[in-house]
Amino acid sequence: MAHLQHNRKVLNRISRLQGQMNTVYKTVSEGKTPCIEVLQQVSAIRGAVNGLMNELLEGHLKNHVLSDHYDEQELENFLELFKKYK
Repeated sequence: MAHLQHNRKVLNRISRLQGQMNTVYKTVSEGKTPCIEVLQQVSAIRGAVNGLMNELLEGHLKNHVLSDHYDEQELENFLELFKKYK
């Protein structure tokens, strides 16, 4: 997906996720943060990953599956991945 390197929305999502993961690592390694706060942070990360996945799925559909030429094999590959994601 070379076209993603120019997609600011996707890159920003990944950057935010990276920051969130770094924060969780830091808070857990310091051992001073209550478990409930760590769980809230991880929950936020999960939501962010789901948002990123949705963005990537939409982009893949638009750019590779439902593009100018319909690619049945690409659709099959996509549906297999989608089944794993659900």
